[in-house]
Amino acid sequence: MSAPILTAQNLCRHFEVKTGLFGGSHTVRALDGASFDLVPGRTLAVVGESGCGKSTLANLVTMIDTPTSGSFAIDGKDIQPGDELRDKKLRAKVQIVFQNPYGSLNPRQTIGKILMEPLLLNRPDIPADEREKRAREMVELVGLRPEHFNRYPHMFSGGQRQRIAVARALMLEPEILVLDEPVSALDLSIQSQVLNLLTDLQDKFNLAYLFISHDLSVVRHFADDVIVMYLGKPVEQGSKEQVFNAPRHPYTKALMSATPMADPANRVERIKLEGELPSPLNVPVGCAFNPRCWKATDQCRAERPPMSGGDHGFACFHPEGPEQ
Repeated sequence: MSAPILTAQNLCRHFEVKTGLFGGSHTVRALDGASFDLVPGRTLAVVGESGCGKSTLANLVTMIDTPTSGSFAIDGKDIQPGDELRDKKLRAKVQIVFQNPYGSLNPRQTIGKILMEPLLLNRPDIPADEREKRAREMVELVGLRPEHFNRYPHMFSGGQRQRIAVARALMLEPEILVLDEPVSALDLSIQSQVLNLLTDLQDKFNLAYLFISHDLSVVRHFADDVIVMYLGKPVEQGSKEQVFNAPRHPYTKALMSATPMADPANRVERIKLEGELPSPLNVPVGCAFNPRCWKATDQCRAERPPMSGGDHGFACFHPEGPEQ
């Protein structure tokens, strides 16, 4: 396996939120202790319910936001905000493809201008004719036709627009792509086409992907490694095979049981979680999952379990196992 292009250690992002008329505040731990590597040619998926910290993590990796604590490095260089020139060069190595292909493209610009804009802003030294040449090559690389270059976003379908968004993200020749729910707004038949395109591009350019998703069936098909998040905290992480075939955390097992399976032989009994997802403003003491967990004990309600288990990590005092 190649050396990591990005390494994150104990990344945290906390927010102070006002909670009353008299100036009170509360700390929201939107992300609380994520550690992972992004490796060229591999896809790391981050899964979990809404509000679990997936988008916060994406914002940190793309340097849209800065961590409250923890650290991460790209190409061995620690990300320390303040050096604008260096930050700009490092940001060019990480690009993002957003969820909504209808809202992420400027409706007033042609596809050609949309693709050339990143080069205009970040590489003004590149001549105009070279920018146009690169943009036209990218149009064809993502499966669009040459005549699409001078058309506007409203003239394309959702799948075509997402191809354009992928093309734009690749214009700066990044090493990492953050894919924030890139196919969730598309029809199922179009999802597979876009995922196949992303796989081909990863093979061609040896890209590292951070894949944000709530769709476990897509993750099972597309990812190499998986982090399962719950209320801002990673609760399980490992290879796709480890997490899907032998989940250790009860929350992961519950998520897997809710995933539709085409083969009846692979179906398992659905685990219905009791209660609602707690508010990030009032995270339970101890293990955050304990109010909904069928295995919770007094220890779970008093102590926060550490991540253990080596390559297949899990944060649970009473993990699931083959014998269970």
